[in-house]
Amino acid sequence: MKKVKAIILRTAGTNCDKETAFAFRKAGALVDLVHVNALKGEKDALKKYQIMAIPGGFTYGDDVASGKVLANELKSSLKRQITDFVRRGKLIIGICNGFQVLVKMGLLPNTSGSSSLNTEATLSLNDSGLFTSKWVYLRRDKKSEKCVWTKSLPEVIHIPIAHAEGKFIPRNEKALASLKRGGQVVFRYTDSTGSLSGAPHNPNGSVDDIAGICDPTGRIFGLMPHPERHISYLQHPNWRRYDPNDPLMGIGLEIFKNGVNFARNSL
Repeated sequence: MKKVKAIILRTAGTNCDKETAFAFRKAGALVDLVHVNALKGEKDALKKYQIMAIPGGFTYGDDVASGKVLANELKSSLKRQITDFVRRGKLIIGICNGFQVLVKMGLLPNTSGSSSLNTEATLSLNDSGLFTSKWVYLRRDKKSEKCVWTKSLPEVIHIPIAHAEGKFIPRNEKALASLKRGGQVVFRYTDSTGSLSGAPHNPNGSVDDIAGICDPTGRIFGLMPHPERHISYLQHPNWRRYDPNDPLMGIGLEIFKNGVNFARNSL
């Protein structure tokens, strides 16, 4: 069986790198945790990987804005490597702070598929003004079939969030319309039935209840919730009430399996 190699980026302030690495290993990948500085000194460092992940945390203390400093660092120091990685059709996932980084780099949503990496959206302070940590329901958009990371998921899943700047805001109405028209909206916050209900089910005030998006190819995926924190039924707050064989228990692992299986079969 072909071995899939994933790289998990880390730097000052990342704090979900080991959990993300564990999830990828459980999904069948070989994983390296690599500091951003190590990539700067090796111009072809990313070529041996099929998947790159930017995990959650508070990189550089979320100075200026969450994910902004790391986004600028990657654009200024590693843009050639990363754009080549993308051009080769490889996979990228950004979770929470990693999602913020991808958006502020311009890799997401990148509705035009351009290599110029223009910023078309941001992730800003929650409407509550508070750091919010709880479990949320997500509904997978039926138009998002292109996203390779979510193809096998049920319509509604339950996973946790933990953020203070998770409010997704597109640059303008045109950018939002492009996202929706292109099937790039992957997840929306909902109630337990999958109905769009606004607050408190939308925990941060995201425009159009958006919780996760992909690029036009479906290979770059970002989301605010943490799938790596629900890869076992034992992580669910009500695990005693559920059958451990319930397919919704540990559902976050399916996202990592989807990425690994796609890379194994297509890259």
